[in-house]
Amino acid sequence: MSGHSKWSTIKRQKETTDIKRGKIFSKLAKAITLAAREGADPETNFKLRLEMERAKQANMPKENIERALRKVSTPSSTRGAQGKVGKGQLEEVVYEGYGPEGVAIIAEAATDNRNRTTAEMKKLFERGGGSLSGPGTVSYQFRPRGLITVEKTGKPDEQILKIIDLGVEDVEEAKDALEVYTQSQKLGEVRKKLNQGGFKVLSAELVRQPKNEIQIKEPGKAAKVLKLMDNLQEHDDIQRIFANFDIPEEVLKQVHET
Repeated sequence: MSGHSKWSTIKRQKETTDIKRGKIFSKLAKAITLAAREGADPETNFKLRLEMERAKQANMPKENIERALRKVSTPSSTRGAQGKVGKGQLEEVVYEGYGPEGVAIIAEAATDNRNRTTAEMKKLFERGGGSLSGPGTVSYQFRPRGLITVEKTGKPDEQILKIIDLGVEDVEEAKDALEVYTQSQKLGEVRKKLNQGGFKVLSAELVRQPKNEIQIKEPGKAAKVLKLMDNLQEHDDIQRIFANFDIPEEVLKQVHET
């Protein structure tokens, strides 16, 4: 896949910029709070451990992490008699929709006001030349996976062969790293193998991998898709976005030059 830019690659570059701006801290805090509801001990709560590792990689201050953990409430105080999230409490909401060129998009949000966030998502999709759709209309085009990014050396082909020798079959070469995909439940196990194999692991996360990708070869169309993705990513409630587009590097370069 070298020579192509999928959203996973572009997202990493944007996150690096967000870290420098300190913008990502509030989103990481929300992610930690939500994950901690399944258990406040990162040793037994794998999702929480992943979020705390992301926070540390972003140089998020320790006191911010601890504050996010303290915000976790007991189930009885966060939910009413019908099991609904209480007013002002964070909840996870998944938005599905289509962007320009029929690109499938999933946006995972953490919000304390579902109605407000839903209205804002609808507006962003429509202004971006797309449309917000209902649950299940897009998610079937993605599969839950674990994604581990590995530092790429000057001999990526040799690296890929060594990774395959470790029993990992799905490896893709991106512009800035090697992307190792695995079953979600094997994410920790595969990351350990890579570390033991001498590879430098840059990140590990749970993602939604597109089953098929839409190639966008015209700069104008690519710009429209990226504009919508940027606007979604900039929204304070959005945690993660997944999309099934693939833009050749030369096209992406033309977009950035305009």
